[in-house]
Amino acid sequence: MIIMALDHVRDFTNSAAASFAPEDLSRTTAAIFLTRWITHFCAPVFMFSAGLGAYFWKQHGHNNAALSRFLATRGLWLVVLEFTIMQFALTFRADYALVIANVLWALGASMIALAVICWLPVSVISFLALAMIGLHNLADKVSNPSLLWAVLHRQAAFPFQGHALVIAYPLVPWIGVMALGYCFGALMQLDADQRRQFLIRSGLAITAAFLLVRGLNVYGDPTPWTTQRSPLFTVLSFLNTAKYPPSLDFLLMTLGPAILALGLLDRVRLSASNPVVVFGRVPLFYYMGHFYLAHLLAFGLAYARYGMPGLLNPPAAIGGARQPVPAYGFDLWVTYLVWITVVVIMYPVCRWYAGVKQRRRDWWLSYL
Repeated sequence: MIIMALDHVRDFTNSAAASFAPEDLSRTTAAIFLTRWITHFCAPVFMFSAGLGAYFWKQHGHNNAALSRFLATRGLWLVVLEFTIMQFALTFRADYALVIANVLWALGASMIALAVICWLPVSVISFLALAMIGLHNLADKVSNPSLLWAVLHRQAAFPFQGHALVIAYPLVPWIGVMALGYCFGALMQLDADQRRQFLIRSGLAITAAFLLVRGLNVYGDPTPWTTQRSPLFTVLSFLNTAKYPPSLDFLLMTLGPAILALGLLDRVRLSASNPVVVFGRVPLFYYMGHFYLAHLLAFGLAYARYGMPGLLNPPAAIGGARQPVPAYGFDLWVTYLVWITVVVIMYPVCRWYAGVKQRRRDWWLSYL
């Protein structure tokens, strides 16, 4: 969650983000590429963790009917938040000229899907999840301009009557990632030593699978890696896997190290005041709040430098105009400074809200 904020601050502040995609190896630098790449771990871990959390919730004395209702209602709530609270956070506009189906949309819709498939045996869910993750790249070359196909497997924009709907996060294979996390829940019930060994071995195996599949360069990503102008950029090409939708290579690359880290950190115990714990207790509150804060800070910087804060509504990286003024944006060090500022400011706010949730049991607090 802390790393995630870096990517969003980069979208709002960095000069490169206003000109080109950070993965464009013909224009990017190693620093810009890696600033973007390190944040690739966030979305897969969120999806996987949501499935894991659903399994743990069921273990607290709930049956499939209760779990299905829990997932469906919260999934629908996330979709509503995406198209209301988060739309304004991204654009600071109320005209809905640009509507983006982003992370909360994918999380919510995947939860609704899990509400249906959670009735199946875990073995069947595992098979479906692995099949979706492993085989969906067979559909990469399907050319279908429909909205339904974009919802499922193609990032696309759809203009209508002066507005535009952007499907930023197609649902396949995100549904499979969440379902896989749900199935992992049973394995997390192992005793501590067995669990730690399983996580470490699984993480290493998945990471090795990434190196093998990506190295073969035959299947797993719509864009093969190629030899570049330097060894460093050849490595960047190897790491430059597709996120929208996430390719098999992308998911192996991110979930492998994440599961390995989970095993290595299994014995670590953090204090209640640790920022990782504080933010983790109120993830949705942090997610929405940090977007507003990052946008407000970028708004102020743009006004101070250009006298035109509206240039960031929305920023280029989220659908706005590229290079709205010459040399628009700030150096990467400014991005990192703003990122640290966002995290520091969000800490006491999230700690306060976590305290509110701990002291009170109002039903609506479970939705935020």
